[in-house]
Amino acid sequence: MQRMAEKPGKVSKIRLAKLDQDKLRIETAEEYDRRLGKLQKELLHIQQTYWHEKRRAIIVFEGWDAAGKGGAIRRMTEPLDPRGFHVWPISAPTAEEQGKHYLYRFWTKLPAAGTFAIFDRSWYGRVMVERVEKFATKDQWKRAYDEINEFERLLTDDGVRIVKLFLHITPEEQLERFRERMKNPYKRWKLTEEDLRNRAKWDDYVKAVEAMFDRTSTPQAPWHAVEANSKWHARLKVLEIVTATLKDGVNIAPPPIDGNVARIAAEVLGVQSSSGVSDEERQSQG
Repeated sequence: MQRMAEKPGKVSKIRLAKLDQDKLRIETAEEYDRRLGKLQKELLHIQQTYWHEKRRAIIVFEGWDAAGKGGAIRRMTEPLDPRGFHVWPISAPTAEEQGKHYLYRFWTKLPAAGTFAIFDRSWYGRVMVERVEKFATKDQWKRAYDEINEFERLLTDDGVRIVKLFLHITPEEQLERFRERMKNPYKRWKLTEEDLRNRAKWDDYVKAVEAMFDRTSTPQAPWHAVEANSKWHARLKVLEIVTATLKDGVNIAPPPIDGNVARIAAEVLGVQSSSGVSDEERQSQG
């Protein structure tokens, strides 16, 4: 679907303090499970369409430490065929990568035809953590806005769908999750010295994140801020955004069956099919 070009920053103004963390909480586990299952099934159908039509998608997860990125990614990938996606956890660049342009290591992880590339943190580290922690100079991170926009424009012009998600929690919620991690020996490994020290720079990170929204949210690849104090709400909203974006303008109905397969199936299995969609499948879809 063709989208009109527009200057970055004109799409939306996301301000973290204005996100309502309480209005959309899920009341019961039954409601959560029902909505989650429906969205997961829809995403599986979308993945099958992308596979058959050789489409590509990139899903970017950013957010605060302990905001629930890993949990959201797990719920998103649970129903998917593992051949059709790759999750890339992004940490500090290696010594070899530091000797190249910072986008180099992301070019090497772009999705193959028919697949999704899911980034647990991304190239946006340049204008967030590298900016705040002064790992990049002011000229470097200011230049990065245009570099990132051009990088993403090249991809979307080539047919790649990009979904960008920022999971937002309050400082109070983050503190409670850090305490929970310290108490749980199976989660303690997730907590680092940097996570604890970065809390002192919360306001600096807010400034950097909101500048990132303003400068890199475009019609082709807009940012979506997700209220994540409630893990159930965050996981459902992530799936709602991903499914809506990936199916926009895409027919996700099952493809017609191959004629040769239909002929042989009729001979060997006694199954007649002209469309590849059985009566049972039609009932389940509609």
